[in-house]
Amino acid sequence: MTNLLRKTDHLLEKFEAGLICLLLSTMILFSFGQVLLRNFFNQGILWADIFLRQLVLWLGFIGASLAVREMRHISISFLPQFLPATWKPRVDFVVYLFTSAISGILAYAAWEFVILEKEFESILFLNVPVWIFQTVLPYSFFIISLRFLIKSFDSLMASIKSK
Repeated sequence: MTNLLRKTDHLLEKFEAGLICLLLSTMILFSFGQVLLRNFFNQGILWADIFLRQLVLWLGFIGASLAVREMRHISISFLPQFLPATWKPRVDFVVYLFTSAISGILAYAAWEFVILEKEFESILFLNVPVWIFQTVLPYSFFIISLRFLIKSFDSLMASIKSK
């Protein structure tokens, strides 16, 4: 089971890394295009700024997902300093499992939010519904939850091996 999760996680990492490159490239092109259009032609693409803000949202959440995979996310860990080193896998298991559960709850809440936005039929620009851009929220929280779940299993196995 965990091997399947790891393979899926690896494929998602490749997809997300490619998506981040695409998003960043698109953001650079649109930003540079806006500067050129405004400075040389006194006009711009009306919806470009809104679009760029949405891409920043996507970049941030996909980046957060990748940061969790690489364990390069922000964390506060004062307890392991006071506990014996042999307890670290057990503490990590509890922390990762709890974090996975919280991220899962956030994924569910984000999904409900997207469903609500879909019902409201709000339009962002060019007849593109708002909810399409907000799908990154439940996706990212779900993947973050999955990645912390994998980390919790790894910690559990390390805890069992250390006995």
